[in-house]
Amino acid sequence: MPQSLTELLETRRVLIAVGAGGVGKTTTAAALGVAAARMGKRVLCLTIDPAKRLAQSLGLQEMTTDAMDVDPARFAAAGIPLKGKLTVAMVDTKRTFDSLVQRYSSTPEKAAKLLSNKLYKYVSTSLAGTQEYMAMEKLIEVQRSPDYDLVILDTPPTANALDFLDAPERLINALDSATMRWFIEAFQASGKVSLNLLARSAAVVLRGIGKLTGGGFLENMAEFITELNDLFGGFKQRASAVHAALRSPDVSFVLVTSPAPMSVQEVLYFSDRLVEHKMPRGAFVVNRFRLPPRQTHAALTAGAVGSALRARHLTLEDDAPERLMRAYADQVRLAALDASHVVQLAARAGSDVPVVRVPELSEDVHDLALLAQIADLLMAKPP
Repeated sequence: MPQSLTELLETRRVLIAVGAGGVGKTTTAAALGVAAARMGKRVLCLTIDPAKRLAQSLGLQEMTTDAMDVDPARFAAAGIPLKGKLTVAMVDTKRTFDSLVQRYSSTPEKAAKLLSNKLYKYVSTSLAGTQEYMAMEKLIEVQRSPDYDLVILDTPPTANALDFLDAPERLINALDSATMRWFIEAFQASGKVSLNLLARSAAVVLRGIGKLTGGGFLENMAEFITELNDLFGGFKQRASAVHAALRSPDVSFVLVTSPAPMSVQEVLYFSDRLVEHKMPRGAFVVNRFRLPPRQTHAALTAGAVGSALRARHLTLEDDAPERLMRAYADQVRLAALDASHVVQLAARAGSDVPVVRVPELSEDVHDLALLAQIADLLMAKPP
């Protein structure tokens, strides 16, 4: 079991970053990409919804669904030695779904029919969970690419990222459900929904739905389900591949959190799910970890603060030393709280999973130099 993120980058082919919203997960994924590229790896960072600020820090106006190499000249200008290559891309949910349809349909005509179905167009772009599952499909696709040594996937916030764990089973259950078979039987004989083949009570409900949504809705839905069922064998095979890939020894999850109790509880819940599903936890990353002030409290008094201010010829309000002392005390208290929360996290994580603390920076990441600074902090061996 790797004891640091450096060892993880050296020994894994896929890293999946997960965590609650707003804990710096996307920045962590990008910083890991920078660290690996500096080590000589050819890295692909896949993200679902990148922050514009992050794209700009890499010298890109915006991230697109096409893979883009980060210009090595930007690393050189920032004084960052680069032995490998960093490539970034957004996950294109619909394009990935379309590719699966074309690959697993029994004929090109059936694929074209499904791709033009109105319900398919909705499901492939807007249905809850589709984005997360297609991100995993894209990951499996590029995992085998000879162009990359390491693939890093930045996932949605934790509540949605949990969908990755159950996606293969949910897909198979949905395609092989009684409801699906019910619609297929009612549709296949004549090419239209035959209410005669359905239970009388269900027929009444479906007639009502047809009146509300328009006469073609039920036909569109039945056609969509029938054509999707044609893909069942291919999707079942693909879902099994996704299921196996998440448990592969060259895959690890990097669990990102802040020291805030709610974020810690969320990431621990996700950690428990990974253990339950026998999926490998690579490391915990605690972002924005507040450090105590360097000056010891015993040596710091309001009088000493006032003397230090006067020695620097600073003119402030009379109560400035007292306010600075209160701010100092607050920092000490908050740092102690963060430390206690991380101790609890480490205890739950277990001794075999490293917990990496990334101190809170004085500014947001807005350039490659700061991203490289975070990479350095991530690569430090945990205490």
